[in-house]
Amino acid sequence: MSENIVPELPNLDNDVQPESSKEIQLPVTEDLTKEEIVAKLKEIQEGDEMPPRSVTDAYKQVFYKLRSAETESAKAAFVENGGVPEEFVQEASPIEEEFKDILGKIKDKRARIIAEDEKAKEENLAKKLQIIDAIKDLTESSDDFGKLYKDFKDLQQQWSDIKNIPQGKVKELWRSYQIYTEKFYDLLKINNELRDYDFKKNLELKTALCEAVERLKDEPDIVSAFHQLQNFHQQWREIGPVAKELRDEIWEKFKAASTAINKNYQEHFIDLKSQEENNLAEKTAIIDTLKAIDYAVLTSAKEWDEKTKEVIALQEKWKTIGFVPRKVNTQIFEEFRSICDSFFEKKAEFFRHQKDGMEKNLERKRALCEKANALKDSIDWKEAANELIAIQKEWKTIGPVPRKYSDALWKEFIGACDYFFEQKNKSQASQKEEEVANLELKKDIIKQITELDNSLEPDALMPQIRELMNKWNQIGFVPFKEKDKIYKEYQAALDVYFDKMKISKSERRLQSYKSSVTDISKADRPKGALYKERDKLMHQFNKVKAELQTYENNMGFLSVSKGSGSLLKDMNHRVENLKNELDVIVKKIELVDENLNSLEE
Repeated sequence: MSENIVPELPNLDNDVQPESSKEIQLPVTEDLTKEEIVAKLKEIQEGDEMPPRSVTDAYKQVFYKLRSAETESAKAAFVENGGVPEEFVQEASPIEEEFKDILGKIKDKRARIIAEDEKAKEENLAKKLQIIDAIKDLTESSDDFGKLYKDFKDLQQQWSDIKNIPQGKVKELWRSYQIYTEKFYDLLKINNELRDYDFKKNLELKTALCEAVERLKDEPDIVSAFHQLQNFHQQWREIGPVAKELRDEIWEKFKAASTAINKNYQEHFIDLKSQEENNLAEKTAIIDTLKAIDYAVLTSAKEWDEKTKEVIALQEKWKTIGFVPRKVNTQIFEEFRSICDSFFEKKAEFFRHQKDGMEKNLERKRALCEKANALKDSIDWKEAANELIAIQKEWKTIGPVPRKYSDALWKEFIGACDYFFEQKNKSQASQKEEEVANLELKKDIIKQITELDNSLEPDALMPQIRELMNKWNQIGFVPFKEKDKIYKEYQAALDVYFDKMKISKSERRLQSYKSSVTDISKADRPKGALYKERDKLMHQFNKVKAELQTYENNMGFLSVSKGSGSLLKDMNHRVENLKNELDVIVKKIELVDENLNSLEE
């Protein structure tokens, strides 16, 4: 009946966890906000339960990662707006002060709980030592078996009711308890029926524990399964022995089921470690990408802005990647932050150099805005349009200006340009309607000319023709594409009467020229165009006059020469033509002067 072989139980007390289990106890994700983290820590502070330190450490790591990201973003915005990185000061965070306060309270609470727990364990140890001494006394007592057995069962119940003790004493205490428990069964030589009943009940309890542990293999939460296993081991220790021939068998079954759970638990943390290595590889790749930036090719604001978007995208990707191995976590984050800081410092330096140029560009564009505003109300459509187009071309050649002025300045400039061209389009639309009406008026005059009484004498016919010609000249422009066609019809209608009245070609030319001068007088900037036309006529006059003088001098030589009669006759004809030409030019100049005088009145 003696049970001298005590199976070696593994060190699985529920007060102690492997080092790997301290890293991740609860699902702390990086999707939490700072406010949510503070709320969860407050629940821990105010709750009855105290989770492992790794939980608060995980919340702390996520919180400061978010805080660091906010600092980096604020610093980047500060530099983006022209600030110097060394002058950047992060604003105080009320939520961070609350966070620190709660952490301090949790720390105090944890220390208090640990102290109370250690004290309780020491008290439990003393109680269990007393129980062992009491069982030892039972093995040496000669009292009635019934009383001894009852006392023994009471001591066992007391032992079961007492829970945690210092971890370092677990094995030694359990071995002593097991030895004296088994010695009690052996030395008292209780009857087989009672002992077998006790062994049977213990076997049932331990078999149920084996089945419970085996079911843990299907538990999806591996960490939870591991902690449940610790509780089952505690229950195993508290159950008494089984029949000697079944002890090894039932222990091996329980041990095998426990080994499977422990294996899953270890593999779980191996997977976590593998994921951390993958995360490290991803973050290292981001750092390599940032290191590979070629600053020599970033020569414009646009290129810097595009590269900035890439860097910010990499920063956002960094935030989505999980934890890396703890031993390199600080190092790799510091390297990442240093490279990002360097990028934004170089960007700030680039824009500092650009600032002076932008100020000059600002002054040039402001000057163009003033010119555009001065021209927007002009009704000298052609000249003003040409000037505005030239201003727009010049605007395009000027580089960027400070962003805070860019939109307003552009709106002012393009607003002035758009206003002018809108007014010009409205004017041209009105002018087009007027030109169509003028075309109809000129068609009516042509009709009137063709309907004149051709049987009238020239003296009676000419006043009617001149009146119609004056009306023609008083009518403004017609559509450009109809101009030549309508004028040819007009001239053809007049030629019918001019031929009958034998009016010279020079007179007809003069009448035609009069119509052209009238058109010039009605165009944009007429005075300048008329002066230009007069200069042209004076040039023709001097040229024709010089040519006439040459012919007259030559005729002086030919008049004394023999045999020059035929040539002299041709020259006389040429001289007459030149004189007529001069006469027409003089009359044209007079027409131009008349129109100039009418403009000056």
